[in-house]
Amino acid sequence: MNGCDNRVVVTGIGVICPLGLDTATTWEALIAGKSGIDYITLFDASAFDTRIAGEVKGFEPTNYINRKDVRRMDRFTQLAVAASQQAIAQAKLQINSGNQDNIGVFIGSGIGGLTTLFEQTKVLLEKGPQRVSPFLTPMMITDMAAAQVSITLGLKGPNLCITSACSSGSDAIGAAYELIKRGEIEAMIAGGSESIINPVGIAAFNALNAISTRNDAPQLASRPFDAERSGFVVGEGSGILVLESLDHARKRGANILAEIIAYGASADAYHITQPSENGEGAARAMRAALNKANLTVTDIDYINAHGTSTPLNDKAETQAIKSVFDEQAYHIPISSTKSMMGHLIGGAGAVEAAVCVLVLQNGIIPPTINLTHPDPECDLDYVPNVARPAKVRTAQSNSFGFGGHNSILILRRYDEAPG
Repeated sequence: MNGCDNRVVVTGIGVICPLGLDTATTWEALIAGKSGIDYITLFDASAFDTRIAGEVKGFEPTNYINRKDVRRMDRFTQLAVAASQQAIAQAKLQINSGNQDNIGVFIGSGIGGLTTLFEQTKVLLEKGPQRVSPFLTPMMITDMAAAQVSITLGLKGPNLCITSACSSGSDAIGAAYELIKRGEIEAMIAGGSESIINPVGIAAFNALNAISTRNDAPQLASRPFDAERSGFVVGEGSGILVLESLDHARKRGANILAEIIAYGASADAYHITQPSENGEGAARAMRAALNKANLTVTDIDYINAHGTSTPLNDKAETQAIKSVFDEQAYHIPISSTKSMMGHLIGGAGAVEAAVCVLVLQNGIIPPTINLTHPDPECDLDYVPNVARPAKVRTAQSNSFGFGGHNSILILRRYDEAPG
């Protein structure tokens, strides 16, 4: 298989996020412009500057994992295992001794088992080192979502976690795509997962002044590209895609949902938390993806923006899009689904790639809600407040992370013939 240049298709999606426990429910909420942001219930946040988040409500891990194993997985891993099972089920991918060596798992996480680390640190301080759980390390480390999905599903191909902050999920999908494209593997389970709604997670982002403190109106707090935006809202969740070579998918009669046609990445080499000036690094990643896909700026029909709702990011992303697309930037519908589900950190890019697949399939663009006070410096078409029917053949998903990571995925509707 080496030396190939395979087309790579998406055959399954699993999404668990603040808008729903599955893909269909999430999509309905997105199109309805609903917010999944509310007051924090996972811990007592009454003493915190921020008391709101995008929690996954009603998630029951034992619907996917036996009780013994649930106790040995941090929540971010539980979400990834569940979303992976959803994706495999939609793809109707049967895993057995004949193919398990040729299916791998790349699942990104920006932070990993922070809740487990926090809880066991309390045990250490209150009860002493002998009481710390032997499962602290295998529950805490970021690769455990990928590892546990591999173990649960019996997948023996390449297995790793990519950690690139808020680009983690996108980079995991991009790396999996490249592996299949090169002919090194037939199929991959790829995506991201994160769950850091705990005291240390919220306190840390409060200390950075990065998250909104609009506690009086949780559902209005995440407002990308709006002049009154005041920071992002932490969310949790997992997005998983089943990726296959086109030949592999065809041979087994899979239902093909979309095709991935490019992955572009770059580094700002500028600052640990702030985007480079004028979005220069993000623009380079966009150009790289367009070049790899042999596309022009008129070929992109929709952009799912990183759109965090922070003053610096939204302005820089807008500048980057303008830099790459020039006047065409004003004619491309752009939306930030973080306005409804919050920022899923390492899971964000993967869920947003899944959203792009759904846009390609359904011909409807989710809105950017809470965009009621247009920012003069953010003057593109962000599909404000109401979903919009549109003919979308090619979609771009933007992801940017602390440390200057920039990751772009381009997806298109699947056609038998390329181009």
